[in-house]
Parts: sequence; structure tokens; C-alpha cells
Amino acid sequence: MPDETRKGRSAYERRAWGDAFDGLSAAHAKGTLDADDVERLAWAAVLSGHEEASLKAFERLHELRLDAGDTPRAARAALWLGLRLMSFGEPARGSGWLARAQRLVADEPPDSVERGYMLLPAVFRAGATGDHEAGRAAAAEAGKIGERHRDADLIALARSSEGRALMRIGRLVEGLPLLDEAMLAVTSGQLSPLVTGLIYCGAIAACQQSYALDRAREWTAALHGWCETQPQMATFAGACLVHRSEIMQLGGDWPRALEEARRASTHLSRTKDVEAGNAFYQEGELHRLAGQLAEAEEAYTRASERARDPQPGFALLRMAQGRLDVAEAAMRRVLAATSDPLKRTRYLPAHVEIMLASGDLEEARRAADELGALAEQFGMDLLGAAADHARGTVALAAGDARGAIEPLRRAQETWLRAGAPYLAARARLLVGKACQALGDHDGALLELDGARKVFVQVGAAPDVATADALAAPTAPATAPAPDTHGLSAREVEVLRLVASGKTNKEIARQLFLSERTVDRHVSNIFVKLEVPTRAAATAWAYQRGLAG
Repeated sequence: MPDETRKGRSAYERRAWGDAFDGLSAAHAKGTLDADDVERLAWAAVLSGHEEASLKAFERLHELRLDAGDTPRAARAALWLGLRLMSFGEPARGSGWLARAQRLVADEPPDSVERGYMLLPAVFRAGATGDHEAGRAAAAEAGKIGERHRDADLIALARSSEGRALMRIGRLVEGLPLLDEAMLAVTSGQLSPLVTGLIYCGAIAACQQSYALDRAREWTAALHGWCETQPQMATFAGACLVHRSEIMQLGGDWPRALEEARRASTHLSRTKDVEAGNAFYQEGELHRLAGQLAEAEEAYTRASERARDPQPGFALLRMAQGRLDVAEAAMRRVLAATSDPLKRTRYLPAHVEIMLASGDLEEARRAADELGALAEQFGMDLLGAAADHARGTVALAAGDARGAIEPLRRAQETWLRAGAPYLAARARLLVGKACQALGDHDGALLELDGARKVFVQVGAAPDVATADALAAPTAPATAPAPDTHGLSAREVEVLRLVASGKTNKEIARQLFLSERTVDRHVSNIFVKLEVPTRAAATAWAYQRGLAG
């Protein structure tokens, strides 16, 4: 056996995918690989991110299987080649290979394992077109065939697909256990690497879309651990970073969330992976929430270029830019074109917010009522929190401050239990506004201050400004404005963080600034306050009520 082949096989067994690709590629160039080694080369190319090489390897594998008279395995090679091409946005070539795969197994028994695998394209097509009942039925049939042949990969793919289809049609109670069953096979190491990654990513996405946050967190952590055991794997590394960023954002660690999103978009932008659009969208969300509107627009635009729907984030960005007419038109268009109930839950909260800003109270109320009905239908606590937030927001806008407090409190408590401090603080801000409208100024100040602290902690600059604007008229008229000695608003913000004990590096991460910019702000603070040290600046801030 040639040395390159031996090294490639050894690396493949160790799941060192890059080394395996290098060794087997070198052997393939010399024409020394048999069909089984070409199959190893194809999968090593897939998992190490060598997209074009993987396609060529699958084509060669298909030829070798046909030459050997092994029609079923030739069909399997054609199937994976077609699915890969479809995922790269090449539907014509992909469809051709899938048709060839179907033709090759046409004479196989209906319950053969190869015929079971050939049901998968129908499952994926049905999901893409919104025919989730057809997708569920095809997946269930594939699962039965997989069980008959004890094919772990086929069983897991079928269970995962059936579960996701059930969730899309609102049957979460039936769908989630099927995802759990598929994930049991994943975490016990029964599956091939590609199927493992596909099921991880599909399950996490489904759980995030259906507000099953606990599962999404658990499986994101498991996916991260799995990726770390294979440092040369490129295929699922980017998706893992996107999921980690989303979980970190929800948990309030926005600086680290942005770091992970940037790593993901940098990695994925060099590939044809559709996950790149999700990475750019996640970057856009974090920039928008931090008030960095130009950066957010660039990220949303790049997400759209990679076939990711940039809504509702892009519409919320337009609202933040003062372009309410554009934001309103976008949300009306998106909702009119979306019939999938679970997808509508993704757009409705933003629709309520934008319609209220545009002054269309009745449309906002209609959207909030729909969101409430869907939350009841799906039975997910976090979707219920989003519906409660929408109800409270509409009641407050309609002048019913008293009626707004109860749903907003429920939303706040649910988000806190779920470990989502920013969303809880947004609800608390509105509770403060309601207290203010009812004349409870002390209660308003407590709520607004509590919300503001969270906004400062996560780096939500626009929300900090909103909280400050709401608190200003609530403060006693006799209270003197703090003397800031000429500090700018940003320098006051930096001073507060210095007083809280944060280093310049930590401040830079929290405020999404460069460390050099923070250094300059701290230097200016020392000069303006005529203090020599951070300790002295901290004491000055506490003496004047600018810390705490």
C-alpha cells in the first residue's frame, strides 16, 4: 500500500479530516485509490471544506461503483452528490444527479435501504415548498425502511426530518420527542460524521424557531464539544459558531456573541455554505441592538446576498433610522407572503412594534392577537412571553397603562427564568412607562433604573437612551443635574464602567469599541476631572451619583 494511502486512512480513522484529505488526494493523483478509499477521500473533502474536490471525488466514486456492477452504492454516491449540489445553490446539476440516483434504484425492492435513502430528497423538497405534511409522511416511510435494515444514519435522518415537519405544522408535542430520539443517536456516537452534523444543526435551528430554548442551549453546547474534538473539520464549524452566538446574545453576553458571529461570517464567506447568510444576519442583529446602524445595514445586506431573508431585522433597522414608511411596507409585504404559522411568529413581534411606531394601533392589536393565538396553539412558554410583551405594548399605546402591567410582568418573569436578561429588561422598561402614566413615579424610577442597568451591561446603547429619556421627566423637579465637568455622553458611559471595576479591554468589548478608543476616552476623563488614577475617577463618579 502506498505511503500516502496509509497516512490518509490513518488520519481518516482519527477524524483528522484535513490530513486525510491531503494524504488521500496525493494517492488519488497517482491513481492508486480503490473505490473505498475514494469514498473516504470524498467524505474527507466534505468535512475539511474542500467543496469542489468533494464533488469530483463523488463523481469518481460513482463511476467506480458502476464499473464494479455495484448499482446500489453507485446510486448512493449520486444521491449525496445531488444533495451537495442542491445545498450549493446548483439546482439543475443537483436535480440531474438525484434523478440518476432514482433511476439506478428503480429495480430495487420498494423496501430496500437504497429506496429509503431516495425518499430524502422528497422530504427536503416538501420542507422547502411548505408542504410539511407530505414531508412528514415521506420521512416516516424512510424511517420504517431504516428500522427494517437497522441503518442508523437513515433512521436518524428520518426521525429528525419527521420531527421538524411536525413542528412546522404546529404539532410540537409530537415533533420534539422525535428530535430527542434522533439526538440520542447523535450523542451516543452511532452516526457518520456528516449525518451527525446535519442532525445537530437541523435540531438546533428547529428548537430556536419553536422557542424550545433549553434544548437549543443543550444541543448547541454538545455541537460545540463535538466540533472541538475534530479541529480540522470545517463543514459544521461555522454553523456551530452561529448557534453559539445566538445563545450568547440571548444570555446577554453580546461582546462574545459578536466575536462568534464575526468568526462564523469570516469562515463561511469563503464557502458556498448557505449558513453564511445566517452568520451575517446574526452580525446585523447585534450591531442593530448596539446602535451601530451603518454596520448593521452592511451585515443585513450581505445576509441577503447569501440568500438569507434579512427580515425582520432590516425593517427594525429602518425604523431605527427614522424610515418608518420603508419599515412598515417591508413588514406588511413579508406577512402577506408568509402563511407558515411558525414563520409568522418570527415576524409578528417586530410587526407590532413597527405598526405602533407608525400609528396604526388597530393593525398592531390584530398582530398581537394573532401572536397570542399562535402562542396558545404551540404551547411554548417563550412564545407566550413574546405574545404577552406584544399585548402589553399595545395596551400601553392604547392608553390602558393599568391593563398593560400584568402581561408585561408575565413576559419579564418568563424571560428571566429562561436566562434572557435583555428581553426581560425591555418588558421592565415598559412596566416603568406604565407606572409613570399611572402617577407612580417612585415605581417608575425603580423599573427604569433596573432596565437601564441591564441595557448598559449588555451594550444596548439605544435602549439606554430610551430609558434615560423616560426617566428624565420622572425625576423630582428640584433634583439638580449632575455636574459632568464637560464629559461627553460617551465619556460618562465609560466612566460608569470604570467605576464598576471593568478594565479597558472589558469596556471595549461591552461598548463595541476598539481598545485604543477606550484608552483615549479614559485619558480624556482624567484630564477633564483633574484626577490621576482610575481609583480617583471612581471616587469622583460615586460622589456625584454617576456610578452604581
